[in-house]
Amino acid sequence: MPKSADIHDVLSRLCAGETLSEAASEGIFDALLNGSLEPTQIAALLALLQSRPITPDELTGAARVMRAKVDRVPYQAPQGTVIVDTCGTGGAPKTFNVSTAAALVIAGCEPDTGSGVERVVAAKHGNRSRTGRGSAEVLAQLGVNIDASPEVQARCLDRAGVCFCFAIHHHPAMKHAAPVRRSLGFPTIFNLLGPLTNPCAATRQLIGVYRPEFVALVSETLRRLGAEHAIVAHSDDGLDELSVTSPTTLGIVRDGVIATERIDPTSLGLETASIESLRARDEAHAAEMVRAVLAGEAGPATDMVALTSGAALIVAGAVESIEKGIDAARASIRSGRAREALQSLASVSHAG
Repeated sequence: MPKSADIHDVLSRLCAGETLSEAASEGIFDALLNGSLEPTQIAALLALLQSRPITPDELTGAARVMRAKVDRVPYQAPQGTVIVDTCGTGGAPKTFNVSTAAALVIAGCEPDTGSGVERVVAAKHGNRSRTGRGSAEVLAQLGVNIDASPEVQARCLDRAGVCFCFAIHHHPAMKHAAPVRRSLGFPTIFNLLGPLTNPCAATRQLIGVYRPEFVALVSETLRRLGAEHAIVAHSDDGLDELSVTSPTTLGIVRDGVIATERIDPTSLGLETASIESLRARDEAHAAEMVRAVLAGEAGPATDMVALTSGAALIVAGAVESIEKGIDAARASIRSGRAREALQSLASVSHAG
């Protein structure tokens, strides 16, 4: 870890319109997460970074510090088991916790024969939301112990095929930035850093971003951080999701190479839906929508979860096409395996 940077020098350079090198970004975020900065300095740093496009150097340097300080889940994936994460940045129009529902569906999916993957497990990294409808709130409504220890989370992965990694428990160093983030009231670089610091060190990820320009930024950062296979998504309707509301732009990172693709839900046999049909009124309604998806209720919510799950299965190497991924997701729901994954997660997470 590099020596912590001088905040006065960094702020002066940012005020002058300069950007930070990867090493300088590492240094200043090391200082921040070590508690060496004052709240006013943190606020100035975050606001200045947010006032113009964040660079791959800045995001990569900060992510390296976050990864070094995360409290990890002690899970060693058995041979043939692949860990994936489905995580959004927030900051986008709110839907009903699509990525959370997808993690449960993924846990019940069966990989294609011949893929070389025997099992896909979902290490769902998430947090509370300012809207009260974040993954933490909704999973609590669904009966999951969101405060389970890392050791219990490892057992959840083993037995249920899914766990919830509550960000506030895995990133203790974030206590220095949390009050400032809340007081600022707008998304900051930390919205991008969260999905880049999975506590299970997942190298196969599906990440939704809240601005179109972040597709390239996060894709390049993932490449630099050594992602095996990842998809970064932003829909034309502004969602940090693969969407059934409109076409979605994808950044695809695989083996050190980045490609960009566009997918249209209609080309995959999915009906276009309105964002309103995917919104939840509150956390209880969000949980109700997740239960309806797991019960196999037809409609845009289930289509959206199947699409998201299908993309996650691609990055896991469990299927060879998005169409096959969608079919595997629907089979997980239809068979009841997705619902059983939730029941198992709730049970094991409380077993402590």
